[in-house]
Amino acid sequence: MQHIVKTVFYIILPVVAFLLILTNALYGHLLFVSTTEYVTTKYSVYVHLQPEWHSSSKNIIFDVTNSWYKSENNKTNNVISDSKEYNSNQLQFINGKSYVELKHSFSNCQKEWQPISYGRVVDTVRHEIEYVQGNQLSTNPDISVYPDIENTNYDKSQQQIKIKDGYVQFIPICTSNDMTSYDYSIKTDNDDLGFDAYFVSSSLERDNFFSYDFDYYKNPGCFAQNKQSYSGTCNDVEKNSGLIIVFPDELNPWVTKVTVNLYEKKY
Repeated sequence: MQHIVKTVFYIILPVVAFLLILTNALYGHLLFVSTTEYVTTKYSVYVHLQPEWHSSSKNIIFDVTNSWYKSENNKTNNVISDSKEYNSNQLQFINGKSYVELKHSFSNCQKEWQPISYGRVVDTVRHEIEYVQGNQLSTNPDISVYPDIENTNYDKSQQQIKIKDGYVQFIPICTSNDMTSYDYSIKTDNDDLGFDAYFVSSSLERDNFFSYDFDYYKNPGCFAQNKQSYSGTCNDVEKNSGLIIVFPDELNPWVTKVTVNLYEKKY
């Protein structure tokens, strides 16, 4: 009897999984569209540094999840899934050095991301593993809270010198309000150096970072220095604000991966 039950189980499980994936592919945009006022946008940014950078590794990947509230006059969602939607390669410059940037599924806060079903299962399992390992502090698979981990390879004063010649990435927030507050979390898999993170009022501060004109939100929780993992809350930021993340020009692994999570608070 036990053998029969196992046989039935092994037959039924793949069939159910296949039907779930097929249903999501055909009707996922109808079944999984959020009817709540909360929206999630999810995208990746691939950065390739050009030869003038000193880093032995020239590649950075930013995986970004941004959850925010819909406006009252726009409750209809434009939905994108995990389909391969890329922008064109763009040669850009920062602090006199060039790099190529490629974005995947970036919608500039105009579309709602909906995960394919099996992808969500994988994300949930990964979340639980990280929680057991102590690398994740939240039991909610939809919210990531990372421990506060300092970079111990060198001190904060050295970091402030190093990042003045580093790479700066701007991550825009999404909001329907003129003023809002955000919980956020950041981590990197690069164990050789630390990152700085600052909430700023606009993307213009990205270029200002290398000058005395640089300005950021200085309230506690709105910035972090020389970290490898960090979670915080930044209150009362303006609509065009965002998060800049800075790395020294000393990247060593083949690819440095950075995970960024932004969650708008009910304002």
